[in-house]
Amino acid sequence: MNPMALMHLKPMLENFSTRHPKFVQFFGYAGQTMGENSLLEISITDANGQKAVTNIRVSAEDLELLSQLKSLMK
Repeated sequence: MNPMALMHLKPMLENFSTRHPKFVQFFGYAGQTMGENSLLEISITDANGQKAVTNIRVSAEDLELLSQLKSLMK
């Protein structure tokens, strides 16, 4: 991964955290409690009211990926 790209992302992530603290808190909680076979569901409602929903059953491989991403962000 490009170190300069990570340096560019850091202030953007900090600004995002400031604008959306509950979202960041949610993912902090989810990261601590989500385990293998947890169900992760995500939905989005666009400006016209249309809603899209999807979910995944979390696998051990998914948890490993998330762990690796978390270590990159430190």
